[in-house]
Amino acid sequence: MSCDYSVEINDISKVYDVYEKPIDRLKQMFLGRFGTFKTEFTAVDNISFNIKKGDVVGILGRNGSGKSTLLQMICSTLSPSAGKCKVHGRVAALLELGSGFNPDFTGKENVYLNATLLGLSRKEVDDKYESIIEFSGVPPEFISQPIRNYSSGMVVRLAFSVIAHVDADILVVDEALSVGDAYFVQKCMRFLRSFMENGTIIFVSHDTSAILSLCNRAILLDSGSLVLDDSPKKVVETYLAQLYGNVNEDTVKKHKVNDDTDYIDQRMKFINNSNLRNDIDISIFNEESSGFGVGGVEVTKVKILDDNNQPLSWLVGGEFVSICVECETSIALDSPIIGFQLKDKLGQTILADNSYIEFMNKSLCFSPGDRFETKFAFRFPTLPVGEYSLGIAVANGSQENHIQHQWIHDALILTISSSSTVHGLIGIPMKNITIERLTS
Repeated sequence: MSCDYSVEINDISKVYDVYEKPIDRLKQMFLGRFGTFKTEFTAVDNISFNIKKGDVVGILGRNGSGKSTLLQMICSTLSPSAGKCKVHGRVAALLELGSGFNPDFTGKENVYLNATLLGLSRKEVDDKYESIIEFSGVPPEFISQPIRNYSSGMVVRLAFSVIAHVDADILVVDEALSVGDAYFVQKCMRFLRSFMENGTIIFVSHDTSAILSLCNRAILLDSGSLVLDDSPKKVVETYLAQLYGNVNEDTVKKHKVNDDTDYIDQRMKFINNSNLRNDIDISIFNEESSGFGVGGVEVTKVKILDDNNQPLSWLVGGEFVSICVECETSIALDSPIIGFQLKDKLGQTILADNSYIEFMNKSLCFSPGDRFETKFAFRFPTLPVGEYSLGIAVANGSQENHIQHQWIHDALILTISSSSTVHGLIGIPMKNITIERLTS
């Protein structure tokens, strides 16, 4: 059976001795046969489950439910009080901020220390060192400084970069990606999605969107016990019910409105004069952002315009805007397709479109040396607080069969510092909201 599983957990428990006063520890040691001077706290209580190779398992639970303790036992940094935990393969773990790092060692020394603890030889670390530093994005002047001088974001970036290079079979991540800038979080998410193709991931988070997006299975813990082992959707629903209580929702029949006229949400006048206004800061176009493609076409500018075609560095959710993409081609294009994707910090695509359908039956050709501009005009949605990444892509061909000339992952970063109440991944302007009394 072991060959089919990455992790096998059988009746595992972790019990801590709790002493009211320090002296009670000595009393228990020397006078324990005459009485008990301690109480016991069970952090993990008789849990059993197996994780198949290639699974992406999310672990949910309120604070104190035993999530971190369970992960530490899987990673062998903590010994169980009872039961057995078998792990098949190399484990790389990012359990908490700076775990495995010595604050008095330099960044370079910690890279070698941490990578060695994760199973790499000195020669393997030598070969991967430059790639580790490049992936982390830690400024060169900090690499020779002690870790204690680093910001929390720099520590996580360096730690994640190490575990991304140890060729692990099992990756364990515990809330660590909540720290870090938008560019690095997007890079981490791309690595995780690539790792999912062959490796096993155990992912702990309070972010239910992350569990739904990344995982194919989820486990719910409560007070040290396993409550539910099921699909992410089922586990998230049960977890939210625990947090907020059961909510009975009446079924509401939706009627289609055949009206293409643009409209303004009547609440916006109030919202935009309050602290609920959906303020969105827009970064400048990052020409050095990572991406891929065969080349031949270069995206030279990406900006967001207002309804007067003026570039914006800041907008408010619900306003009418245009995403403007300027390109220059060094090859002939006979069927260009320009598109965009807006992703949240987890790499989930929450808004995307391209030009294909609009121009599929129209002649649109460009010659080498031509410059051209594409605009996507729409009313921008309201978004929850956080950082978002706008990616841009340029291809040639059809929707099903095309050549990708350039894809830029993080052309713009949008930062939401305040938000009206958004109940989903995005909010849209409401034309009207009514409540009417119905007669019997």
